[in-house]
Amino acid sequence: QLQLVESGGGLVQPGGSLRLSCAGSGFTLDYYAIGWFRQAPGKEREGVSCISRRGGSTTYGDSVKGRFTISRDNAKNTVYLQMNSLKPEDTAVYYCAATSRMSAVQAICHVDFYDYWGQGTQVTVSS
Repeated sequence: QLQLVESGGGLVQPGGSLRLSCAGSGFTLDYYAIGWFRQAPGKEREGVSCISRRGGSTTYGDSVKGRFTISRDNAKNTVYLQMNSLKPEDTAVYYCAATSRMSAVQAICHVDFYDYWGQGTQVTVSS
């Protein structure tokens, strides 16, 4: 059974950092582009950052560029999202998702392209 499991969320003060992890269970992430998405209360789910199968292509949402970094370690079957300089507006449930519907170099970061989703991890940025 194909599963994605997120971890690393929590409460952090503004300006702080967190690293989220997305681990694949029951399948190999090598064949999938992976995306991080987030959803705040009352808002639509939005793309945060996405990475191609081999890691050569990445995409970032405008609001996180320069602060967040996505990476993948296929040997560990895990994708990471390093989040620095966190702001209160980054508060949301963060989801990772996988898709096999892209070429090896694509990293399209839109919810409609992703078929497999994790359960989400809460990130709260507050003093």
